Amino acid sequence: MASTLFTAEQLAQFQQDGFLVVEDLFSQEEVSLLGQIGRADQAMQQATFSRADGEGGAVKLNIENEVHDDIYGAIARSHRVVDRMEALLGDEVYHYHHKMIQKEARVGGAWAWHQDYGYWYGNGCLFPDMGSCMIAVDRATEENGCLQVLRGSHLMGRIDHGQVGDQTGADPERVEAACERFELVHCTLEPGSAVLFHSNLLHRSDQNKSEHPRWGFICCYNTRHNDPYKESRHPRYTPLAKCDDAEVLKVGRAQWEQIQAHPSV
Repeated sequence: MASTLFTAEQLAQFQQDGFLVVEDLFSQEEVSLLGQIGRADQAMQQATFSRADGEGGAVKLNIENEVHDDIYGAIARSHRVVDRMEALLGDEVYHYHHKMIQKEARVGGAWAWHQDYGYWYGNGCLFPDMGSCMIAVDRATEENGCLQVLRGSHLMGRIDHGQVGDQTGADPERVEAACERFELVHCTLEPGSAVLFHSNLLHRSDQNKSEHPRWGFICCYNTRHNDPYKESRHPRYTPLAKCDDAEVLKVGRAQWEQIQAHPSV
């Protein structure tokens, strides 16, 4: 499978860098539907909450542990995402959760430096054999607070984390040392492009002080062999039923039509 999705050089790059950018993973129609549906989705907005960033701002997001028959679920179960995550992580993966980061123009908050495994370690996951696929819903630029990563920092292993505002951030002393040793990369993305990254990769994002929103849809996965040893806020292993890539457009169109017909739902 890996040979058909990634070259040997790309797989080696992921192992070395801890992340990989995939251009145009989703079409313009698909990502436009994702953005339109997300912004009109009353249920999503009701489930959205904020996390203060410790810098005077706050990030809005919503998190879902289950996959449903909607565009979010179709993306999270799509072969084009799941097969790539399996190729990079070297095992069957299951849906850990997905979330929509809603960084609005002028007011969108920052994310403190952290590793996702800094959170997930406490959920009973023994290994950092986990990863995420972040899909740009809007254009992601330095000005509107795109994802920033420290290239190769996943090789440091898990760092202790503590409270930063309402968020959980990596030990500032370790982060400062890492920033001196690893290259800082701004992951600028066009809508529909994605960055796939390892759960131990140090990453953050700045506040959005621009006139342009920066929404991002993140699908997170755990490997089958890393099934948590205890219950937590995110699920233990259950087989993930993958769906054809064409389902994203099919389900998205149907969901958008339903929203337009019943805008208050």
